[in-house]
Amino acid sequence: MDKKVITNQNSQVKQMIRAIIIGLLTGLVVSTFRLIIQHFLQFVQISFTYFHHHPTGLIYWAVGSVILALILGHLAQRYPNIKGSGIPQVEGQLKCQFEEKWWPVLWRKYLGGIFAIGSGLFLGREGPSIQLGATIGQGVAETAHVDSLNRRVGIASGAAAGLAAAFNAPIASTIFILEEVYHNFSPLIWLATFISSLCSNMVSMTIFGLEPVLNVPYHYELPVGLYWHLIVLGVILGILGRLYQVVILHLDYWSGKLTWLKPTAYPIIPFLLVIPVDWYLPYTLGGGNQLIAELRLLPFSLSLFVGLFILRFVFSMVSYGSQLPGGIFLPILTLGAVLGAAYCALMTNLGILPIQYLPNFIIYAMAGYFACISKAPFTAILLITEMVGSLAHLMPLAMVSIIAYLVVDALHGKPVYTEMFENFIGLRAEKKPLHQETLSVSIYPGSELDGCKIADYNWPADCIVSLIYRGEDKIIPNGKTVLLAGDTLVIQANISDKNKLQEILERASHAPKM
Repeated sequence: MDKKVITNQNSQVKQMIRAIIIGLLTGLVVSTFRLIIQHFLQFVQISFTYFHHHPTGLIYWAVGSVILALILGHLAQRYPNIKGSGIPQVEGQLKCQFEEKWWPVLWRKYLGGIFAIGSGLFLGREGPSIQLGATIGQGVAETAHVDSLNRRVGIASGAAAGLAAAFNAPIASTIFILEEVYHNFSPLIWLATFISSLCSNMVSMTIFGLEPVLNVPYHYELPVGLYWHLIVLGVILGILGRLYQVVILHLDYWSGKLTWLKPTAYPIIPFLLVIPVDWYLPYTLGGGNQLIAELRLLPFSLSLFVGLFILRFVFSMVSYGSQLPGGIFLPILTLGAVLGAAYCALMTNLGILPIQYLPNFIIYAMAGYFACISKAPFTAILLITEMVGSLAHLMPLAMVSIIAYLVVDALHGKPVYTEMFENFIGLRAEKKPLHQETLSVSIYPGSELDGCKIADYNWPADCIVSLIYRGEDKIIPNGKTVLLAGDTLVIQANISDKNKLQEILERASHAPKM
């Protein structure tokens, strides 16, 4: 057998072994993260049940909340890489535009996320789970002393495994990382991320069982004659999704207007405001799992559903604006679910939709709202399908998701995580000296590089294509090598502005030919 073939096979075997290790470790870490948060939220609810009979305990709770808020605020401001969901940071790493050390982020994100989300703030565990997985993937890759490309594969694998453990949805998790975060569908990437997701999901199922994460039972399939509701719902979700994007992306700017309050004290606001929520509406706490599961059991009231949407929308913004570790992934799904319930209630009141389809519209709206805000419709469709545990909704999910996506696109909305990353990296822009860097780009069909010989393309100064990954093959290129769609290029460059070069190369590999 050819020596080069044997070398490639050995490399692939090692990569798969790393993917398995990353998946198992991430599954264990994220599952414990998820489990502790669940118990913490239960403790909060039990405590407030006690306070209803002993209200003086609220004084001690409020004092403790302020102290915890200040501790978490100090932690987030001193180590800004743990702020928010963590998905923008992971996207930056995979684009070679941002770097962080894995261990300091791992343990701080783990503890900070537990106390911020577990306290009842309207934050999701899924974004932090993705960053936790990414740090584990980075740690395994760096321990194995792999090259730059395989290090990014490790980060992507860990990120997908983190989401799989959080949602028990390995297929959607893989698609999300490839569609929304890495923007790379080469076999080299998707196989490793999928293996990690499966291994992580296996650990999660061992701990939490086989029941779907979002168990929304339904008894009737939506008749084709009522499919026009999906178009109307998609338009509404798209408009409100664009509103969500605008607000979430301006939070840091608006927070900066609070000159009388230091950033370390931002968390005090949501920690105090969550107390009346704990008191009156304990089922709304956290990311929203419990609320989604109980929506169909609540009084069927349009005013109630609209009120819940306003509460969830406003307080999730307040929670995220505090800059604590916590994401928007599940809160977006929760808002979508409430919007679906509100739409069904409105149409039922108008006498044009039977009440029996309430669970259906809760499910459809979750997918549509996430699809338009993240601009990742494939992920939304697969995610809700896996999380609900039924394939019966594929057609309605697809219709709502695509309509909502097109509305946001028409309103000039961009993927929210990409925009959040640009805001994040903008705060850290700095001039760097000239140094050697390794970058990678994937070629898409119809791009400038698709079908182009290396010698025929006007490459930026001081950069050279050193390696091409084509399917399972590694190719050492020369000037006559023809680049093809699906290739992943490894490029060596002497540069001062890594971000600018990466942007130039991605434009060449993504933009369609004129």
